[in-house]
Amino acid sequence: MRKSRGRQKVEMVKMPNESNLQVTFSKRRSGLFKKASELCTLCGAEIAIIVFSPGKKVFSFGHPCVEALIERFVTRNPPPSSGTLQLIEAHRNANVRELNAQLTQAQCWWELPIEEMEMHQLEQLKASLDELKKNVTQQADRILIQTSSNANPPTQLIFPTQIPTPTTTNGPNQQPGLFVVDPKNIISHLPFNYGSYGSRGFF
Repeated sequence: MRKSRGRQKVEMVKMPNESNLQVTFSKRRSGLFKKASELCTLCGAEIAIIVFSPGKKVFSFGHPCVEALIERFVTRNPPPSSGTLQLIEAHRNANVRELNAQLTQAQCWWELPIEEMEMHQLEQLKASLDELKKNVTQQADRILIQTSSNANPPTQLIFPTQIPTPTTTNGPNQQPGLFVVDPKNIISHLPFNYGSYGSRGFF
């Protein structure tokens, strides 16, 4: 009968086989996290574990929270008691309610009657109205300029400077002089009493 060598202690050295290394890491990591969880349950301990695998992947376990425990460790701040936490929460809620009330009041102050406003409120209201008036004027000017620029330009009329008569002798290339009249100003260019009823002009 062959004798057994019995249970032997495994030498703790890094495994040369990459495949065996990954399998062993997964098993040992699960066992480590399980033991940490049991310690937290049995003793109420707060534990944070961060593990990097051979493939540079990160794994973590924490109770109650890894980030909170790391921050406590770095800043060395003791954990606040439950009573202190309640006081802090109540104080913060009171501050939030007060700020909300101030914000609501500040948003509606201009709806008050002018007689009830304070001096700084009146000054602020006047400045706001002046700014509004300036913006409205600028916008109206821009619209007016844009409308004027988009309008069709006035048509210009061309008249000869002299009217040919039967006695006027013009060569084949001679043309009477021309002048341009803007229709908007045509009334000012008409001869005296031209076009009026019952009278004649220069013609």
